[in-house]
Amino acid sequence: MSVAVTPHRAAFATRNRRYVDVIVALFCVVLILSNIGASKGVLIGPIVGDFTIVTDGGFFLFPLAYILGDVLSEVYGFATARRTVITGFALSLLASLAFVVIIALPGFTDDYGTAKQSALEGALGQVPQIVLASMAGYVVGQLLNSWVLVRLKERTGESALWARLIGSTGVGEFADTLIFCSIAAPVIGIADAGQFVNYVIAGYLYKCAVEIVVSPLTMVVIRAIKAREPDYATPAAA
Repeated sequence: MSVAVTPHRAAFATRNRRYVDVIVALFCVVLILSNIGASKGVLIGPIVGDFTIVTDGGFFLFPLAYILGDVLSEVYGFATARRTVITGFALSLLASLAFVVIIALPGFTDDYGTAKQSALEGALGQVPQIVLASMAGYVVGQLLNSWVLVRLKERTGESALWARLIGSTGVGEFADTLIFCSIAAPVIGIADAGQFVNYVIAGYLYKCAVEIVVSPLTMVVIRAIKAREPDYATPAAA
């Protein structure tokens, strides 16, 4: 049963909600997998002539974190989004510390054991610095994304959802991408200014493009959750 919503009032679901735990869990899993994938540098191309896109292995996953962040902010409000950011930060830190311990544990000394140890060090040994880069960008970017979306909603109410999704993502993704790339570039193997600029611009445009392309689906999901949350439209803390 849906609740009638005043057109120009920012409304959110309260603590008696059905879907938030699943969304938060999926958000955190996507974030951790993105951090692992980001340890691999990826070259896509040449696209035109010799132009090649420089990115990382987490590029196809990370935009999903912003889409889920938009859903949380739009339906449940800034306070819930902020708690999710803190939860994601804590779980990513836990995963990073677990990788450090796993690598440090004494392993088998035969050829197979040595090869696995080397593979773990190569794949997961860089993750702590990737996590640092991701966390710095993620905290700033996600909080900006959520804050902008909620502030726009306070002005527009239930209308202009598409504009809120695109506008908030544009602000949040730029801050996130710039901070992340600045810290992670040396670990990934980006050594010159040209590759760095390529990495930042390509990453930002790609993430925004994904948000725009999937925004119709995002809006369908948001509206479906709003309709199924029995107390949606109850004022929530900012």
